[in-house]
Amino acid sequence: MTVTASQPAYASRREIFGWAMFDFANQAYTLLIITVVFGELFTTVVVGDRNDGFRLANFLWSLALAISYLLVVITAPLCGAVMDYRAEKKRFLFFSYLATVFTTAMLYFVAPGYVVLGLLLIVISNYAYSMGESFIAAFLPELGPPESLGKISGFGWALGYVGGLCAAGFTLVVLGEATAENFERIRWVGPFAAGFFLLAAIPTFLWLKERGTPTPSQKGYLKIAKAQLLGTAAELRHFKDLTVFLVSLLFSMAGVYIIIAFAFIYGAQVIGWEAGVRNIMFVIVQITAAAGAIGFGWIQDRVGAKRTYQVTLGLWILAILAIWATPEVTALANARMGWAWQAQYVFLVVGCLAGLSLGSSQSASRALVGLFSPLAKSAEFFGFWGLANKLAGVFGIVALGVLQTLVGLQASILLCVALFAVAMAICWRVDEQRGRAAALAWRQERA
Repeated sequence: MTVTASQPAYASRREIFGWAMFDFANQAYTLLIITVVFGELFTTVVVGDRNDGFRLANFLWSLALAISYLLVVITAPLCGAVMDYRAEKKRFLFFSYLATVFTTAMLYFVAPGYVVLGLLLIVISNYAYSMGESFIAAFLPELGPPESLGKISGFGWALGYVGGLCAAGFTLVVLGEATAENFERIRWVGPFAAGFFLLAAIPTFLWLKERGTPTPSQKGYLKIAKAQLLGTAAELRHFKDLTVFLVSLLFSMAGVYIIIAFAFIYGAQVIGWEAGVRNIMFVIVQITAAAGAIGFGWIQDRVGAKRTYQVTLGLWILAILAIWATPEVTALANARMGWAWQAQYVFLVVGCLAGLSLGSSQSASRALVGLFSPLAKSAEFFGFWGLANKLAGVFGIVALGVLQTLVGLQASILLCVALFAVAMAICWRVDEQRGRAAALAWRQERA
């Protein structure tokens, strides 16, 4: 791809909206299938087995997610390298979108006892969704100047949470609870999530532009990917701060993926919440996550992406400690003060902090990678972003899955505190200005 040092033509508001609509659309998958409904349905109904506290079911769920993330780890940088070289980001995005829609719709056929089918469809659908997440992020550096990427990324994440609120709100009201008694209705969650994703992402493919210029080549995809990645490996010394940040991101996203995969399972198994409280929690998390993404996106463009990212990690540590302590704090307050609080209602307060942390941390990390990425390597570098994210998912979810079989889900959630603390310590070595200068210098050297 030919890159010039001239000011690039940034996107129109309509194109930015089209880009953000993919975040709006794909939240139907991540919330309905991974976080809120199907995860609980799979562990408590499809697998079941209350006699061991659902430990086997939780482990199988974590295993399916980990396998899908491992596939992303292997393939995301390869696909990113090809997309940059051939200017095919939009094409790859389209195929990942179709694969997610089809396999998500097929979840309708996962009945109680159909454990293998459920595992297979979750692996494939979550892999396709996760690859699409990296592909859409690769467009970010082209959408606006560096000083606006925080707002643009935050807008995308916020719109995503609005989409999740619409999709999951409808599901919880119309389809009902993830229980064996309600199975014939709730099994439609897969087709509904697929249909929502299918329709809501149409503006993305109508308005988002492919700005790259393909490099003429007779090579196959694998040879292109190998050559590009070898070239990038030789140039990594120019991108020290990006490399260090991706290591930090690996630890922080391990904690985030644990929360995404197990938060509502935790509410059901540890807090013992009622269906109505679960629904309120969902609404609270979506609203606070959207507010966090927009608010911290605005702050990030003024105080810096690294500083914003560090603050969000501190918020996460507070949120995890509050999640872990909710049952004990509630019981202690009742005993000392003579109150009659229920842990499920105290947990709603904790949800506000968790939601704020969720939206802000993911938006800040995506924008920081965009600042450190030369335009000609945006897909490749966001492939590494996807690698770090999903390697984090493999590590975090498997570690949590194994740990909760030994000490239970409540105690094992404290693993996230350690993960966020390590991420914060590593990120102190990142110099944001130096990282941005390295991306600009690389582009000018090859102009």
